[in-house]
Amino acid sequence: MARPRSEDKRNAILQAAIAEFAARGVWHTPTSAISKAAGVAEGTLFTYFASKDELVNALYRQLKGELAERMLAGHPAGEGVATVKAGFGHVFKTYVHWGAANPARFKVMTQLKHSDRVTAESRAAGMAAFGPLGDAAQQAIAQGVLRPLPFDFLCALLGGMAEATMGFVATAKPGDPDHAEAAFEVFWRGIVMPAGSGA
Repeated sequence: MARPRSEDKRNAILQAAIAEFAARGVWHTPTSAISKAAGVAEGTLFTYFASKDELVNALYRQLKGELAERMLAGHPAGEGVATVKAGFGHVFKTYVHWGAANPARFKVMTQLKHSDRVTAESRAAGMAAFGPLGDAAQQAIAQGVLRPLPFDFLCALLGGMAEATMGFVATAKPGDPDHAEAAFEVFWRGIVMPAGSGA
């Protein structure tokens, strides 16, 4: 009879994978190093994840889900320019501070984002986790608050500016300007419909 799986062991493997992938690179890290860091036998790792690719895809989904959960927590709902701005500000600054506070997670997620080993199904699941934010963006476009940009392009713009800001936030000293707030203001001016546009 197969031994029942432990959620704690599964989580330990995923956490070890984050640490090892961040230190060595995703595709240079053997599963033996992950199992050793997790304190389990290598055979145990394969009980939870049949292959390294399966582990990678599970980790990608977990990281995307964690980030979406953080972004959605406290996200304001409603209409109007002020509310839409507050919502995008919340998402932008949450991402910046998450990346600055979790450099290993951010580093691994960046590697996985550009990997062809992450399946289309995992990418779709990762995007689905952000569904409510996409709905809010489409609603804001329909209301004429935002420029009519495709959601994936909007995400790419937000991600690029937020990621460029993370390093400045991570190394900020007391008295330094609020880099996250300053970067968001630049981003916002680029996506909001100009006043008097007639939209």
